[in-house]
Amino acid sequence: MPEARLKLKYTRRRAFRTFLHLLSRLAFWLVAEVEIEGEENIPKGEAFLVVGNHFSFIDPVCLVRIFSWPLDFVGGAEMPHAPNIVKFIPKLWGYYPLFRGTGSRDSLRAAEHILSNGGILGIFPEGGAWAEVLRPARPGTAYLATQTGARILPIGLVGLNDVFPMRWGKRAKIKFQIGEPIGPLTVDGRGRERRQQLDAYGHLIMRKIAELLPEEKRGSYSKNPEIRAAAMEFEAYPWDVKLEGEVVGEVH
Repeated sequence: MPEARLKLKYTRRRAFRTFLHLLSRLAFWLVAEVEIEGEENIPKGEAFLVVGNHFSFIDPVCLVRIFSWPLDFVGGAEMPHAPNIVKFIPKLWGYYPLFRGTGSRDSLRAAEHILSNGGILGIFPEGGAWAEVLRPARPGTAYLATQTGARILPIGLVGLNDVFPMRWGKRAKIKFQIGEPIGPLTVDGRGRERRQQLDAYGHLIMRKIAELLPEEKRGSYSKNPEIRAAAMEFEAYPWDVKLEGEVVGEVH
């Protein structure tokens, strides 16, 4: 992605993204009763990462709905768990694609640039929406936080899977629970020690997201041993053994 190697202009597409934010408010009003709690926790005047659980293909649209100013995203280049009709939306917004199973260094550099310039970056630590319970985080979120010093704002997204299929005359009830910021995070090791610290931060991030979700959705981070045991079948990262574009899954 050549743009990432240049001096990026932040924020991009401001007017168009503001329009899409307003459109998302209308769309959610039409299909759901939306409750937002914890807006007082949103940082003011600083760069930060927005993180949330990733159970549904419409999760990124939730972040667009919550925040009244443009934010950038990094996310998977392919969306195997989304219907074809909505796969154009991320490109319409303008995001930095990560080619899972590879390093995607250009997109990571772009993400670092956004945060270093006071921007807001949305990312889903689990790396995909192949299950409806929490799974362990990939190292990318913790890496960006430690590289830039940006704090992390956890958000619990509840009820999105009840929106579709749409039931005319009956609106789904969804809730966006915004937690307190995490960090800033730092690492002081190298090699394996550094990776272990990033993994530990990843678990911290997911525990903070879990606190914002119902117990049955907390998966690997539930206090209930039966829920944790049931979540184990979803913990394997599909792109550990495949490259972007090779994973095929059911729509969530």
